[in-house]
Amino acid sequence: MGLLKYVRAQWDRSAGVAAMLLGALGLLLGWIGVSGAVYPAEQLPYLVSGGLGGLFLLGVGATLWLSADLRDEWRHLDSLEDEVERRLADRVAQMVDEAVERHGASRA
Repeated sequence: MGLLKYVRAQWDRSAGVAAMLLGALGLLLGWIGVSGAVYPAEQLPYLVSGGLGGLFLLGVGATLWLSADLRDEWRHLDSLEDEVERRLADRVAQMVDEAVERHGASRA
């Protein structure tokens, strides 16, 4: 599967990874900016833009990744539910056929 096709199929995972990478980059740039500033007043812009922005993007990325995992789990549960319903319908049909055969054999 090509990268573009994967990104389209797994858009929420791809967006989650991108958001987490941008968040990590924001934290790194914020840390670099804070480490070069001596006074707290000079550090505040780096903390607000890099630190808070980076943490926000990490949270968004984690939420998107979790959403993709939950969607996969629901899809798997739906397939299991379909299989159980199919097997139940087959078993009920089999029981009905057996009952008809028994009922028909007892009348003859």
